[in-house]
Amino acid sequence: MLYFSYLVAHWMYRHHIPFVPTVIYYLQRVFLRSSVPASVMIGRGTKFAYGGIGLVIHARAVIGSNCMIGQDVTIGGKSGWYEVPIIGDNVYINAGGRILGPVRIGNNVIIGANAVVVKDVPNNCIVAGVPAKIIKENISMDDYIGKTSVKYRDNQPWPETPKRS
Repeated sequence: MLYFSYLVAHWMYRHHIPFVPTVIYYLQRVFLRSSVPASVMIGRGTKFAYGGIGLVIHARAVIGSNCMIGQDVTIGGKSGWYEVPIIGDNVYINAGGRILGPVRIGNNVIIGANAVVVKDVPNNCIVAGVPAKIIKENISMDDYIGKTSVKYRDNQPWPETPKRS
């Protein structure tokens, strides 16, 4: 829902259609608790987890293609700096992540939950912590994202609740 409303607002913004992008922006704020201005550049294939609830993106931010952005993520500026975050392709930002200031995030990066990124991150890394630090380099995204393996106990899809005596 949020991505579709962003696409409509962004198209109207690029074609200099006034008023409607502003209305869409305020509807996003009311119904989705999100702030994604029409001027943001978001690449194709980018997805917002849980419909983008709580997402805040700076108006001049740039986000690459095929990114996954979790809920309650902030991508914003820093007081005293004009530059804002630029995020590469195939970046996975987990829930509660904060990317603040004149930061450049490389391609194929995973940002841990509740990490606060205030420095540049090179390609193919995992960062986590407050402030975020590189915890693993030269990763392959296939090892971390896209593999769903559901585990069950004793070949039963739902564990049985113990009976009370």
